[in-house]
Amino acid sequence: MSFLDIHNLHVCAGGKEILKGIDLTIETGRTAIIFGPNGSGKSTLLGAIAGLPGYEITEGDILFKGKSIRDLPVDERSRMGIGLAFQYPPAIKGVRLGTLLKTIKKDDQLLKDQAEMLNLTQYLNREINVGFSGGERKRSEILQLMAQMPDLMLLDEPESGVDIENISVIAQALKIILEKDKPLPKRTHSAIIITHTGFILDYIKADIAFVIMDGHVLGCGAPGEIFDEIKAHGYKKCTTCFADKYRDMVSGDL
Repeated sequence: MSFLDIHNLHVCAGGKEILKGIDLTIETGRTAIIFGPNGSGKSTLLGAIAGLPGYEITEGDILFKGKSIRDLPVDERSRMGIGLAFQYPPAIKGVRLGTLLKTIKKDDQLLKDQAEMLNLTQYLNREINVGFSGGERKRSEILQLMAQMPDLMLLDEPESGVDIENISVIAQALKIILEKDKPLPKRTHSAIIITHTGFILDYIKADIAFVIMDGHVLGCGAPGEIFDEIKAHGYKKCTTCFADKYRDMVSGDL
């Protein structure tokens, strides 16, 4: 049994079917990239895995660590080890960032060290993301993930709206969560990362990439190869080049 197994997943949002039969597997310790045009279902996939409200699974299943999670609420999935960083992190008035972090993890010194790494020490007494810039919000999201240290990390465009310097800082934190300093067989944390720009590939070594179009996974392969094909020929051409490998993965021949 793989770490994450998604079988024939159909998901509706806003009364419209967005995902139309997704099959996808992530192994323990692996980092997967999701490519796809706007509106293809990438964020819906992460929302369905995390159990966010507004995403209705109408068919299929999501197995995490061998257990179906399709009917579990968000908090139970979080306790199982699933963490999500939003593309557009919300502001939460009335709750200080430091208070939330201490609720997640009781180690004050570790939290201070992590906040310093992400240049957020001076933000711990501020309300979560209130008045934060785009880069500060993204670093705040990653700091919350560092406190949680999820087994499965879901990242929706972590480099979106972030300058080069902040991407480097964020990537350093993500490498710690993903245990990139360890050999692959010893890693226990996995990730699914949505990216449009591909910048994150310069900082995080990913193991596999999937291409989603119109609610379907149409190809998979090496992240760098797929991204180069997308840049050169677009998404549609890319899917024809990498469809065979995806079919092999789904059939179990990969």
